[in-house]
Amino acid sequence: MSFSNQLRQLAKPIWDAQLVHPFVVALGNGTLPERKFKYYILQDARFLGDLARVFAACAVRAPDAESALRFNKLAEDTIVVERSLHENYGKRWKMTAQRMASVPMAPTNYAYTKHMLAVAASGTAAEITVVALPCAWVYCVVGQHLLKNGPPPKNHPYRDWLMLYASPEFAEVQRWMRKKVDQWAKTAGHEARRRMEASFILSSRYEWMFWEMAWKEERWPV
Repeated sequence: MSFSNQLRQLAKPIWDAQLVHPFVVALGNGTLPERKFKYYILQDARFLGDLARVFAACAVRAPDAESALRFNKLAEDTIVVERSLHENYGKRWKMTAQRMASVPMAPTNYAYTKHMLAVAASGTAAEITVVALPCAWVYCVVGQHLLKNGPPPKNHPYRDWLMLYASPEFAEVQRWMRKKVDQWAKTAGHEARRRMEASFILSSRYEWMFWEMAWKEERWPV
């Protein structure tokens, strides 16, 4: 079994819980209140800025030119492709990109991004890739799960979101990242692999918490 598949097996209970989370279920069947979806989109827009920084850090640490170029492209795509989806929703809510970027991070979002940025500050390319892998992989799994019976109807309120994350193009991102993780894990020492496992599990937990955060519309308590 590849190292990335070992990671997924370790995180299986967490990933399974995401597929039945009430936010994910309601997102898929179109019953999610727009208020909760708006909260989620605004938080996710903030998240993407830090995710792009994580990819940029991995480009700097990458041991080969091809990987460095691809991570730079991922940083760019994170801002251009996914942000365009968020900004389209922002137009619906009459919010400018600047206004969306000024929304304060919720506690879970803040903690998740700081977890990734901490690894990006001191980790190897393999460790940085692993800490960001659940984000790309979970969304691919969720998107494909929600569209397992075919694309949503034209009038589905969240059709654009579902189509993006169930797309072959998005699936290719996690496939490439897994390929890099498997390649670099072969030469990683025991302690490095242990750190990678811990980071993957923690990021997976934060992915579940992100849905929970949006479902409860989490706020700072004081």
